[in-house]
Amino acid sequence: MSGKSKFPTSEPIDLVESIQYADGSVVSKTLSDHKNGSLTIFAFDAGQSLSEHASPYEAIVQILDGEAEWTVGGNVLTVLSGQWIILPAKVSHGVQAKSRFKMLLTMIHS
Repeated sequence: MSGKSKFPTSEPIDLVESIQYADGSVVSKTLSDHKNGSLTIFAFDAGQSLSEHASPYEAIVQILDGEAEWTVGGNVLTVLSGQWIILPAKVSHGVQAKSRFKMLLTMIHS
């Protein structure tokens, strides 16, 4: 399985501009999906959230715009634009948008 990318591999991509906010919603777009992992970009409107859950895979979250409040393994973290965090495999995590924010989620399937 070679996987799929939504964008040309040799062109620069403005991640912040590649997804738009929608009132009262969480918008997501898969940028690349391969057997070893995936890249997905999200735009959260203020007040939106993803309830706590665990994943079998490690993930890296990069905040591209705004800020987010993450709960990871019971710890509450504020993550700002330009910062990133690691979500360990099998550890409960969730996110709350105190204001609008955009993020890139990199899943590592190993």
